[in-house]
Amino acid sequence: MQSASLRQLPPVRRIIIKVGSAVLAPGGAISPGAFRRLCTQIAELSRARTQVVVVSSGAVACGFRALGLDAPPRTIRLKQAAAAVGQQRLMARYASALERTGHSVAQVLLTAEDFEQRSRFLNARHTLETLLEHGIIPIINENDSVSFDEIKLGDNDRLSALTAAMLRADLLVMLSSAPGVLGSDARNAKVVPQFERVEDARKHVRTDKSSVGTGGMATKLDAASIVNRVGIPAIIAPGRLARAVPRLLAGEPIGTYFAAQAGGPDARRRWIGLAAKAKGGIVIDSGAVKAIRSRGASLLPSGIASVRGTFDQGEVVEVIDDAGKPLAKGLCAYSSGEIGLIKGKKASEIVKVLGYSHCDEVIHRDDLLLLEKEKA
Repeated sequence: MQSASLRQLPPVRRIIIKVGSAVLAPGGAISPGAFRRLCTQIAELSRARTQVVVVSSGAVACGFRALGLDAPPRTIRLKQAAAAVGQQRLMARYASALERTGHSVAQVLLTAEDFEQRSRFLNARHTLETLLEHGIIPIINENDSVSFDEIKLGDNDRLSALTAAMLRADLLVMLSSAPGVLGSDARNAKVVPQFERVEDARKHVRTDKSSVGTGGMATKLDAASIVNRVGIPAIIAPGRLARAVPRLLAGEPIGTYFAAQAGGPDARRRWIGLAAKAKGGIVIDSGAVKAIRSRGASLLPSGIASVRGTFDQGEVVEVIDDAGKPLAKGLCAYSSGEIGLIKGKKASEIVKVLGYSHCDEVIHRDDLLLLEKEKA
């Protein structure tokens, strides 16, 4: 834990602002005051030539009452229906409020697959960067009307973190119904201005979430952890505070700050590390563990002990050490079936076994992200 005076924000050219249902639509009804407060800040930042991307919850909260419901739905079908009704209402609010300030908005709906598949990841990034280059403010939400449990990102805190990493943002700000992470003194809890590590903040946090939201403080810490690992700082700030984001950019110690880790991975490894799901696993022997961990070597077939699951060439897999612990994630040059045939063999034997060779490496070092290094 550190003092607020040690907070060192980088120059912020591109910012991701995440705002939850509990801020925009407490009780399930859009708060005109909260919405006006948020859009005023977005416009102010944009006028100052800061590129702004908004990750906004609120579709389900805006739509469930139109279905005749008195409380947010619990079933997937009703959530999807509420999101379909509420998303256009949410966007109409953004468009109307920001067009009055001379700013145009774009709706972007994403699912987990947009981050997991490299081609979709790049397409989404190019679209968002083109919008920003033309002065358009993207309003991003998860595509709740078509998402289901197996592919859902889970909450917009995580979505905001993945978006920040995708766009190489300078800062992630999560506007919350809470003023930040509160200290553990039950009688006189105050906002903790800064933590050296996200893990140090978890002991202060319960798993509660609002009645209209899907996240909570714990998911915000998960999001902070994601962006910190790739070199982006994060702030959890009070969503009901007037001009909260411009004020914290000006140096006011608002909310709780999480500093970025130095030396984040390059863009390709960043995607590999943040892909939502590994499609399978490769268990390697102690020699391969040592080569990857100490020398940053590629994974060759000779170091592979076994294969877990079924996956195709070009998919992200988990690399598991000889003790059964995840060591790395990587983009695989061979399918699980092919690896099952060449495991334990020398690279020079691949053609003899398969009749062809994509390359010598099962996972090239440039496509391999060491997880233990990220935790260190």
